[in-house]
Amino acid sequence: MAVKMRLQRHGSKKRPFYFIVVADARAPRDGKFIQKIGTYNPLTVPATIQLDRQKALDWLHKGAQPTDTVRRILSFKGVLFLKHLLRGVKLGLFDETAAMVKFQQWHDEHESQIKRRSDTHRQQQRARNQYVPTRKAESSSEGTTTSEA
Repeated sequence: MAVKMRLQRHGSKKRPFYFIVVADARAPRDGKFIQKIGTYNPLTVPATIQLDRQKALDWLHKGAQPTDTVRRILSFKGVLFLKHLLRGVKLGLFDETAAMVKFQQWHDEHESQIKRRSDTHRQQQRARNQYVPTRKAESSSEGTTTSEA
C-alpha cells in the first residue's frame, strides 16, 4: 500500500485551512486518512503550522512519501533536517547527542527568524492603519481671489 503525507482541505470557500494527514495514495483528497499529524493555516502571516514532529519523522522512516507542499512544510519545521541528522548517526558520522545539539541550534535560530518576521509584519500593519490627517494647501486658495481690485 502506497502511503502519502498530504494536505486535507477544510474551511469555507476562499478561507482554506488544512490538516496534514497520512493517507493511502488511492484515497480521495478529503477522504479517509490513516493519521492526522498537524494543521496548516495559510491565511495568517506568517502561515501557522502545527506539526507533531515525532509522528512525521516516524512516518518518513516507514516510507511515507510527502507531496511537494507537505515536503516544504516538513523542511520549514525541521523534520527533514532531523531525518538527515539521524541518518548521519546511523552511518556513524557522529553521535546522537551531537545531532540533537545541531538540531537545537538550528531550531533556535529558525524560531528567532520567524519571530522577527512576525514582528516586522505587525509593525507594518500598525503603520499602515495609523490615521494621518491631511491639511488642504492654503496657497491655492490665496491665488484665486478675483475681487481684490
